[in-house]
Amino acid sequence: MTWTLPQPMLTTPVASPDLPPKAAAEPKWDGYRAQLARYPGGRVLLRSRQGTDMTAAFSEIREAALAQLPEDTALDGELIVWEGGRLAFERLQQRLARRRGAGALAAAQTWPAHLVVFDLTRLEGTDLTPRPYSERRTALEALFADRGLSAPFTLCPSTTDPATARAWLEWTSAGLEGLCFKRLSEPYRGGARAWGKYKVRVTEDALVGAVTGPPAAPRTLLLGRYDRAGAFRYTGRTTPLARAVTRSLERVLMPAAGGHPWTGRTFTAGWGSRDVLDVTLVDPQLVVEVDVDVARDAAGRWRHPVRLHRTRPDLSAKSVPPFGA
Repeated sequence: MTWTLPQPMLTTPVASPDLPPKAAAEPKWDGYRAQLARYPGGRVLLRSRQGTDMTAAFSEIREAALAQLPEDTALDGELIVWEGGRLAFERLQQRLARRRGAGALAAAQTWPAHLVVFDLTRLEGTDLTPRPYSERRTALEALFADRGLSAPFTLCPSTTDPATARAWLEWTSAGLEGLCFKRLSEPYRGGARAWGKYKVRVTEDALVGAVTGPPAAPRTLLLGRYDRAGAFRYTGRTTPLARAVTRSLERVLMPAAGGHPWTGRTFTAGWGSRDVLDVTLVDPQLVVEVDVDVARDAAGRWRHPVRLHRTRPDLSAKSVPPFGA
């Protein structure tokens, strides 16, 4: 082996979904960023953004690389799992947790993964990173066409048409998070935050069921919704609250009285974390409007922390949409 994968080129948030001039747009997928290397002699490496070797956990990607890719070739893309009509991020986590042996094979059969390829950084021994995006994209499309690449490889769409890019934002119900913008003339700069990322955000209502920190000055809010069977289901947690916001909540958050639906339940600090939060249960009557992105798990919970937009004391618990809606 005489070469290594470059550091992944990264994104920086942008406020507008409008396609910048002299740039291309690509869909932003809700998956794992992954780089794939097909070395000479049959060695394959599937690497996460943080540098984790994921090759054993996704054996179907390794086998496809050996069968379909030329040697000395490297791809950049997004690992996804499709389930129930949308992208299922949590299945990727389960796949990575069962990375070896019979468990990995069973998970691959139950939740097969695809690699949505959006860049080509090396082709048959030629380093393509100094070349502009437009040339790398042309080479990537030719690779798919000439080699007949097929599942689990998928060519990521790319467009320079603003109307087409806008239309992709309608795919959020299937797990699309937004858009990535890439300048046509830009080389692949490993580690640089030079690509733009627009994430779709909406406001939704939920009930406050618990808080971290003292109820008189909460640091974050734990939110829930009632499902259609009447069970109060956890749906997500806010980002840390501003001091002025905590003061406004002092008079509207009431301590839990009697049996609370979450009595005895524990909550972790984040998605995939094992750190347990110290929470105080409150009466789940206060409706809040929160700013969320479109990343969901299979149950419909918000996968990322949400931002408190405003309290809605004018609304009752019955006005909040049911869990999973």
